[in-house]
Amino acid sequence: MTGKTLRIEQIGSPIRRENDQRATLIGLKLNKLHRVSTLEDTPSVRGMIRKVQHLVRVLDDAARGRAS
Repeated sequence: MTGKTLRIEQIGSPIRRENDQRATLIGLKLNKLHRVSTLEDTPSVRGMIRKVQHLVRVLDDAARGRAS
């Protein structure tokens, strides 16, 4: 476990999208607009993000001013 995380915000609606895209959003713990989810940075999560890249935005942790 690397300890790195990704913050993901849903910016698009799953209405009129394929069912697998809706399921991918649910898998990313997103189901409503502007909801933010923090997930571990793994290849499977990155693949899920890529599948719905038109519906989500990856937020930058550095912009939040985190001192780690």
